[in-house]
Amino acid sequence: MSWDRYIKDFVSFLKIEKGLADNSVFAYQQDVVKLMQFATERRLTITSLTLADLQQLVAVLFDLGLSARSQARVVSGIKQFFGFLLVEELITEDPSELLEMPRIGRKLPDFLSIEEIDKMLATVDVSKKEGHRNRAIMETLYSCGLRVSELVNLKLGDLFFEEGFIRVKGKGNKERLVPVSPSVEKEIGLYFDAVRRHQNIVHGHELFVFLNRRGAQLTRVMIFTIVKNTAKNCGISKSISPHTFRHSFATHMVEGGANLRAVQEMLGHESITTTEIYTHLDQRFMRDAIIHFHPRNSRD
Repeated sequence: MSWDRYIKDFVSFLKIEKGLADNSVFAYQQDVVKLMQFATERRLTITSLTLADLQQLVAVLFDLGLSARSQARVVSGIKQFFGFLLVEELITEDPSELLEMPRIGRKLPDFLSIEEIDKMLATVDVSKKEGHRNRAIMETLYSCGLRVSELVNLKLGDLFFEEGFIRVKGKGNKERLVPVSPSVEKEIGLYFDAVRRHQNIVHGHELFVFLNRRGAQLTRVMIFTIVKNTAKNCGISKSISPHTFRHSFATHMVEGGANLRAVQEMLGHESITTTEIYTHLDQRFMRDAIIHFHPRNSRD
């Protein structure tokens, strides 16, 4: 029996026998789809999945930056799925029986909702010289899932807007291409037109995308200050840092249904359970993933 048939029967079970609401059924279905993606990429079948495999899946979710609560929800859906397979005698052993729920108390950094991100961007006063720059910074952090070090080192030659990508130099100087949303292109364009092209730029800093008031490369500390002050100004009480946007990117993409490996590749992550780098993905595949599943691309 194929994965599609297993999932279809599981959905019918949830609707007919469990009587769950459509939203709950869809959430469980998405959890099993994540399991299917994970297993298919490793050429694992439902009957060959082990506890160790499921623990690795949870590790991947952690590595992508999902909160413990989001991880626990996925684990719950997987447990429901295997419970169904066992009752239907489609499997003889439940590999998820001893799979532990992530401890909710061990919180990862907070992530922002789409509404909170919109609120932060709307709070920025673009009548001030630094306004357009700050909006472009936060939009790029969120829509591209960048580390703060990757953002401050972004150069003009890394922008390939016509092709729909930016080039990012991550940890260990490893380069990757990240699909860029129309909102990033728009905000960076407004920053260039309103501010950057009118600045006197310090010699040696001409190639950096984001500059301070004196025309020099921005520092990591300044990015932290911009983000924290903006959150404070719009009344968000969560513990916010530039990395919060990266966690939000991963959470919204994965919970929206994006392929786990595509998100991991876009973030420039290595698995926390192995030093093996994930197989390089076709760039069109990665662009399709972010265009279809990132919330920024379903707006406007």
